[in-house]
Amino acid sequence: MDKLIVAEKNSVAKAIAQYLAEGGYTLRRIGIVPVYFFKVNGEYWASMGLRGHILDFDFEHSYNNWNRVEPGKLLDLEPVMVIRGWDRPYVTALVELSKQAREIILALDSDVEGEAIAYEVMLVTRLRKPTLRFRRALFSAVTRDDIRRAFSKLTTINVNLARKVFTRMVIDLKYGATFTRLLTLSAKSSKAPLNRGEFLSYGPCQTPVLNLVVQRALERENFKPEVYYKIKLIIEANGELIELESIDKFKNLKEAQEALSRVKAGKAVVKNIEAKRVHVNPPKPLETVELERRASRFLNIRSKQTLDAAEELYRQGYISYPRTETNIYPPTLDLRGILRNLTSTSTYGQYARHLLAGELRPTAGKDNDNAHPPIHPVKAADKPELMARFRDFKYWLIYDLVVRHFLATLSPPALIEEQRLTVDAGGVLFEASGLRIINDGYFTIYPFERPRANPLPLSALRIGMQVTVKDAKVVKRKTTPPPYLSESELLRLMRKYGIGTDATMQDHIHTNVKRRYFKIIKGQCVPTPLGKALITSLSKYAPTLIDPNFRSRMESMLSLIGSGKEMPDSVRRRLEEEAARVYTSMKPNSNQLGEELAKALRSMVNEKGA
Repeated sequence: MDKLIVAEKNSVAKAIAQYLAEGGYTLRRIGIVPVYFFKVNGEYWASMGLRGHILDFDFEHSYNNWNRVEPGKLLDLEPVMVIRGWDRPYVTALVELSKQAREIILALDSDVEGEAIAYEVMLVTRLRKPTLRFRRALFSAVTRDDIRRAFSKLTTINVNLARKVFTRMVIDLKYGATFTRLLTLSAKSSKAPLNRGEFLSYGPCQTPVLNLVVQRALERENFKPEVYYKIKLIIEANGELIELESIDKFKNLKEAQEALSRVKAGKAVVKNIEAKRVHVNPPKPLETVELERRASRFLNIRSKQTLDAAEELYRQGYISYPRTETNIYPPTLDLRGILRNLTSTSTYGQYARHLLAGELRPTAGKDNDNAHPPIHPVKAADKPELMARFRDFKYWLIYDLVVRHFLATLSPPALIEEQRLTVDAGGVLFEASGLRIINDGYFTIYPFERPRANPLPLSALRIGMQVTVKDAKVVKRKTTPPPYLSESELLRLMRKYGIGTDATMQDHIHTNVKRRYFKIIKGQCVPTPLGKALITSLSKYAPTLIDPNFRSRMESMLSLIGSGKEMPDSVRRRLEEEAARVYTSMKPNSNQLGEELAKALRSMVNEKGA
């Protein structure tokens, strides 16, 4: 065999074989792993897929007994690389095939994690065959053209990016294992109701995310509503009824009733009329976090489900690579070609033809990761095809959002009219707001952002005109607490603080939910008593561990490895020293910490049993 292609998933390995093979391919299995054999220019090639990382980091087996090993000791240990049980069949197949190959083409995903997996493949196969040659294939869509283009200009692996990922894995293991063991053992010493195998986890990304959720919840719970009063006024003008509210708030009922008396005794006169035309710009091209936020906000689909679905749509060739930070279309992206492709669909065809008839002026953001273009449709499809392929409505919803978003970025702005009416009644000023849509623009294809129209009958009014008061009354109101963080807003804050990457943010949210630290109820993140207790306790005994800026600093340091400006050992040493300082200050308070966590766990058990 001349060349072995290693992809991240079986579906991509199969697609590569289909697009490169001369005369088709032959499927064989090595254990449970499908391998595709074919010929290219007279050479014998094979293509296989993995299932993500094949190597991980862990401590030596002798340190796995939590009761015998002081948690802080883990910070001084050197983790070892391991192959997890579920990855062994893939490693076995990889090693067997590599013995027969002269060259391995690393066709893993074109992102930081993909670079690390590519390096793992190199480490595993070079142990058995040091003479192997390695080259890298980079592509952003699983299409015939993209695959063939990538294989016509193979490149080399970026070792610095792989080192960055490995350093992050080691640091996350050390922080996670050390403080997870300390939290769990402290809670157990206070008779916390933890079942065998259950633990209280800490994660350098997971826990600052929980902190963001808890802080908003505490703001909400500590909020003290204030009562105030307003006057509601209904006027009639040329047979049209308009409802207005007093601009001023009244602190007590007496003030409001006195003002109401003046309103009823006086005349109502139009004081001001505003009708301001505003262009509403279409969205910027779509990147990963924005896809997750919009799917959460518009479709009520959780961020992890969104990215999982988007990745499968990518592997099946329907959309471009979904892990990207770019929101600027590169000049090399054939926007008209994508539109021509979409004209074949009944769902988007008419609108795509409409755009093709004019000049394209795509919107543009400011971010470019220089790796992948914004997320866009690759293969045109309608709902029946997607439903038949995936048998899950979620895939159609995500695909539809991607296509509509792409079309919106090539569409003209919408034009709306923001209206405001001011009326003076007995010396009290009243106001009503309205909105009229003049030109739908991109709202036509992107209904998610279309505002609700509620136009005021301004044509029947003029400044100085006296209007008839049909009703006036005092209404009691209360100030409202801030809402719980929505998942969409949480993703925005995670991006702001640099917690996680575009590829992992949804995982950190999912981990918190799985660990029973918070729930997502109707799109809102609601902490459990355990989640609140964990953050409240750590804020007293180890505030660094929950600080969103701490992970941001950590990521900045790791980025220096990726750019080749820092060596992994230097970054690791500084972060391990910081962890040791936190542990030293936290350990003397472990009894109090354990009791607070145990109390929260007991309350959750009692609540569940009630």
